Amino acid sequence: MVNHYDIAYGIAVGLASPVWLAKPSMRRKVLRAFSQRMGRVAGRDLSKPAIMIHAVSLGEINATRSLVDTLRAQRPGLHFVVSVTTDTGFERGRELYGSAADVTLVRYPLDFSAAVDRLLDALRPSVVVLLELEVWPNFIRRCARRRLPVVLINGRITTESFGKYRWARPLMGGMFSRLHRVCVQDATYADRFAELGVGPDRISVTGTMKFDTASVAERIDGQDELAAAMGLSPGRQRIWVCGSTGPGEEELILPIYRRLLEQFGDLRLVLVPRKPERFDEVAHLIRAEGFGLLRRSDTQREPGGPPPGPGPGPGPVILGDTMGELRKFYALAEVVFVGRTLVDLGPRQHGSDMIEPAALGKPVIVGPHTGNFAEAMERFTRADAMRVVQDAASLEQAVRRCLSQSAEAAQMAARAREVVRSGQGATLRHARIILDTLDSVSTIAAAGGVAT
Repeated sequence: MVNHYDIAYGIAVGLASPVWLAKPSMRRKVLRAFSQRMGRVAGRDLSKPAIMIHAVSLGEINATRSLVDTLRAQRPGLHFVVSVTTDTGFERGRELYGSAADVTLVRYPLDFSAAVDRLLDALRPSVVVLLELEVWPNFIRRCARRRLPVVLINGRITTESFGKYRWARPLMGGMFSRLHRVCVQDATYADRFAELGVGPDRISVTGTMKFDTASVAERIDGQDELAAAMGLSPGRQRIWVCGSTGPGEEELILPIYRRLLEQFGDLRLVLVPRKPERFDEVAHLIRAEGFGLLRRSDTQREPGGPPPGPGPGPGPVILGDTMGELRKFYALAEVVFVGRTLVDLGPRQHGSDMIEPAALGKPVIVGPHTGNFAEAMERFTRADAMRVVQDAASLEQAVRRCLSQSAEAAQMAARAREVVRSGQGATLRHARIILDTLDSVSTIAAAGGVAT
């Protein structure tokens, strides 16, 4: 049978080839995708039913951790196939699941039917779980042909994406109508999925799992060791942590820091870019602004003693250029700015996780571009639990106020922590729906319908 999606994808790759072949970075990215994401994976032990959970990148793979733990507790003996798309997501997956015997970590296949079939044949999941809006027409259709139920959880669809999907609905071949269940973050998203073809009886409003991934805590393991390694003294110094920053934001933050030092001479700045490939670029920016630089990776390679503590002048700007330590830096902060929110980097990059520092009881500042966390931000703003700034000038004003009005900042942070507590529970609701789906598959199989 002719697969029109395969033909369309092939034509698109061919038409774009003059561009991606000419640019070395893009060429490497495309060739790596064809090398790693064609569904060529090792098989698994088929004696246990498997749940396949797809998480695109870093934020989604972090969300899978609590889901997998909950499913393990609710139903011992399951196997999990966790798939990711990005390199950063895959590396985080290795950290979370590299030693887990009940988890197979794979690259999500490109949406060619052969790649999808190859992966599904090797891993034979009983249920597929997609996070947020990671739906691809070939993948959904190949699952439907196998009568393999697909459950979308933590569902959300932005206004822009909704418009595009609604326009392209005739080309999607009933993709949304093939979803077995859709669990969405709020009623607005429920209405949008229904309009795209999901039956209302298959839609549930379950909230966002992003609150569940954040642990409410006063302290976390490893924060003191990190502080010592970086020459930071919480309580004796004010520490401003800018986490998950994106292109264009560090250029705004560094001049603000220079001006803040005029009033707060003990203030230390920590920059943690979102993407590892930007670490060297940000290091260059810090030096170009005339600041000293201390890279976290250097303290790991050369543990010859901690950097000097508070002195008469400002310490070097700290660059968090390692993976998995952002939460520790947040734990040391007096005030936090969450990046990819101040500069418009496009709708797919609107916002990084502001829930995590809020759960740690930190005053949090974000820019206006937080669409990826719309439901969470609605709760924070309704509770007056987070500062939303529009530009560099208002960011400087907000940081200055948090540093000078510490009691007010602490009250805002306490409200944010309570928002996190009250928003938790979606993971358990999702787990119950997934297991109900698994049970229905097993019942059909037992009756001679579908092999699991």
